[in-house]
Amino acid sequence: MIHPKFYFLILTCICVLFNVKTYAQTDTGKIKTQTYLQVYYSLTNTPGTLGGKSNLSIEVGKQWNVFSLGVDLGKTTLEHIKGRDTSFYFEVRPNLNIFQQGRFTNTLTVGVGYVFLAPNNFLSELTSGIEYTATDRLHLNVNFGQFYYSGRYTASSVTFFGVSASYYFLPYKNRSSIIKPK
Repeated sequence: MIHPKFYFLILTCICVLFNVKTYAQTDTGKIKTQTYLQVYYSLTNTPGTLGGKSNLSIEVGKQWNVFSLGVDLGKTTLEHIKGRDTSFYFEVRPNLNIFQQGRFTNTLTVGVGYVFLAPNNFLSELTSGIEYTATDRLHLNVNFGQFYYSGRYTASSVTFFGVSASYYFLPYKNRSSIIKPK
């Protein structure tokens, strides 16, 4: 059974991210945040079937210029699990756009989360990716990284390769973070 404190934590994160009007302070004044929805699919290097290697998740978040913060709900495997399902997870994922050239952006994501009912229930993630701005609202990302799982007595890690598509509810305008000299 999932402890009620985890439901409270998830609801608190969602409320803070999406029910409060937030602004980021910059040199040019206030920039309103942008909300996005991302669908993510990845394959891990674990042994087994294609379904066992597959990971699927949905992330909802906000972006402030080069920084974004999202909450991610997903499954660590799409394979049918006999008995109690230990594949559902919740993760908080801060993301930083490191470098941008034209429509391409290099991204870095570090995440921390909880895998429900699993013996290795603490999840951390380190991901690097290349994002392509297809339109003002649609971004496509190819990435690779590593998931780390740890519990009280054991720990494990897997590497993965993934693809994602992000939809911005307001048109995204790329703003340079480089200040031009006067």
